[in-house]
Amino acid sequence: MALITLEDVGVDFVLYHGSARSLKKSVLRNTVGGIIGNRAQDDRSVVRALNHVSLSVKDGDRLALIGENGAGKSTLLRVLAGIYRPTSGKVAVQGRRVPLFDIAIGADEEATGRENIALRGLLMGLTRAEIEQRTEEISEFSGLGDFLDLPTKTYSSGMMLRLLFSIATSLDSEILLMDEWIAAGDEKFLARAHQRLRELVEQSSILVLASHSAPLLRSVCNRAVLLRAGEIVAGGSVDEILDQYRR
Repeated sequence: MALITLEDVGVDFVLYHGSARSLKKSVLRNTVGGIIGNRAQDDRSVVRALNHVSLSVKDGDRLALIGENGAGKSTLLRVLAGIYRPTSGKVAVQGRRVPLFDIAIGADEEATGRENIALRGLLMGLTRAEIEQRTEEISEFSGLGDFLDLPTKTYSSGMMLRLLFSIATSLDSEILLMDEWIAAGDEKFLARAHQRLRELVEQSSILVLASHSAPLLRSVCNRAVLLRAGEIVAGGSVDEILDQYRR
């Protein structure tokens, strides 16, 4: 059974010297979320990206993360993926997690498409046997054919995105984590990509999706939380939270 539980989770980013001051000015100027505190004794600033976040997500939940840019949605997703370790509080996750963001991490433009399949697969925790089992399916879905045996530095940006998308969506997931809906490739491939994502959502026990698209969230999710300045300020149905967000 897949399950996510967060208890009073906080995430701090510590910034030093000039970088801290310049970031503070940028944050204040653009009124993005997060809480900034000074530590004048050693010229540090602390950005509290998440603050006292408690959340429970269970089998069958399709959770929408709603909020302005800088509200903490991406940080929360990275905590759920295990990329960020919380500064405070507890995180418990049961089930295989597949994050569909930062899909270019681990890509090597000097390596061939096939070699990149292996590299990305290893980063996602697959064994070499599991990578070999999936390579043919990834090759077929990407539609890249003989290009898979060429260095990816020869690829167009669209070809590279098709390869990375095909790799990232090849895993069976219990917990699917998404930062916006992925758009990949030309019109023909895009239709297949949308269908593939829909199938992944249906097959997953839990979906957590951050997006600004109200129609997408209404069509995919069955509950939502509203984040503001790194805190969850409301939870409920997607329509309820979207209405509150707009107000």
